[in-house]
Amino acid sequence: MGAQDILSAITVLFIVGMIWLRTRTMYTREVRGSLQLQPVGRIYFAAAFAVLVLGWLVAPLIGRLMLPDTNVTPGLMRVIWFLATYYLFIVVHRILKARGVAVYKAAT
Repeated sequence: MGAQDILSAITVLFIVGMIWLRTRTMYTREVRGSLQLQPVGRIYFAAAFAVLVLGWLVAPLIGRLMLPDTNVTPGLMRVIWFLATYYLFIVVHRILKARGVAVYKAAT
C-alpha cells in the first residue's frame, strides 16, 4: 500500500467522522441528552461509507476518462470524490429531515 493509498484511507475515515459529527450536531441542537441511532441512520451511514468505498475504486478511472491528456493522480480524484460525498450527504440529510425522518432520536 503506497503513501497515497494510506492518505486516502485516512481521508475516508475523516470524511465519515465529519458526516457523523455534522449529522449528530444537528440533533443535539434540538434534543438534550443522549441520542440513539435509528435504523434509518444505520442505512444513512452505511450508504455514505458505500459511496466512499465506491469512490476509492471508481474515482481514478473517472479521472482518467474525463482528463485523458493530463497526469491526474488517483489520490486527487479520490479526495475530490470524498469531498463531493460529504456535501452530497448534507443534502441527503436535509431531505430526510424535511420528510420527517430522523437519523437520531432521543434515547428513552
